[in-house]
Amino acid sequence: MFHSTTILAYKGKSRSVIGGDGQVTFGNTVLKGNAVKIRKLHNGSVLAGFAGSTADAFNLFDMFENILEQKKGDLLKSVIEFSKEWRKDKYLRRLEAMMIVLNREYIFILSGTGDVVEPEDGQIAAIGSGGNYAISAARALNRHAGLPEEDLVKESLKIAADICIYTNHSIKTFVLEDKKEQ
Repeated sequence: MFHSTTILAYKGKSRSVIGGDGQVTFGNTVLKGNAVKIRKLHNGSVLAGFAGSTADAFNLFDMFENILEQKKGDLLKSVIEFSKEWRKDKYLRRLEAMMIVLNREYIFILSGTGDVVEPEDGQIAAIGSGGNYAISAARALNRHAGLPEEDLVKESLKIAADICIYTNHSIKTFVLEDKKEQ
């Protein structure tokens, strides 16, 4: 597990949301508190976030975005191709980063070993040092609070930030809505 951040993604009934905190640490020192670790890819149709080494994550983002363009935005085909490339390349296998990618249809965790994992519920995924706190909060809020998707992600990340020393309250989110609601 990476002691660097918290990224939470939620695929709700009408919106997909990804959020992340802004803390960047080096050992036991906070280097920056307002980093943006999430991105919109393929003309805003795919959301992605990373945890781990920043330099490694930027390399992964660039590689994944290139594959996504080659596959014309097909997220499922892109994550499969990404995993194949990751496993073939000795340099990539040493990268210390993970990603979450999602659109309105799919949500995946891309691990640091080239694995592609679809969450069991197909709805909520989290990575990073505060990921377990955020996903626990999101599951509870999803079950009992009836919050809108973006509020659920923000509140879950706030709970993680209250518990995890590598997560802060500088939260950024991106939202994908169903076309009929835009």
